[in-house]
Amino acid sequence: MSLNRVMLIGNVGTDPEVRYVEQGVAVGSLRIATTERAYTLQNGTQVPERTEWHNVVVWRKQAEFVEKYVHKGDKLYVEGQLRTRSYDDRNGVKKYVTEVWAENIEFLSSPRGTQDSQQQGAQAAQTADNTQPPF
Repeated sequence: MSLNRVMLIGNVGTDPEVRYVEQGVAVGSLRIATTERAYTLQNGTQVPERTEWHNVVVWRKQAEFVEKYVHKGDKLYVEGQLRTRSYDDRNGVKKYVTEVWAENIEFLSSPRGTQDSQQQGAQAAQTADNTQPPF
């Protein structure tokens, strides 16, 4: 048995980017920052604040939802799976990228816009098509 599950609570670093691939399927990407607070150990050693950046990928209706309602600075809960892919950069050097393929996204801060758009956004998030991409 194995389990690949990621749960993040963090802030969106930049406005999401959404593009459309084969047959009009929306795919979005965003970056989420999670921050561990600074603290002091019992012996007086100070441990500084630490921020990790996470690449998040969303598909189909979730990508459309993210494009419409998610903005830089929003606090989100993201749940999904880790996926690693590789590509060759301009110099032919193989690079690796680890991403969270989101299956569930929830606002922890109020989305921008009117109350009607907030309600529509919440409904869109709950009914998002979480099926896997066509490739």
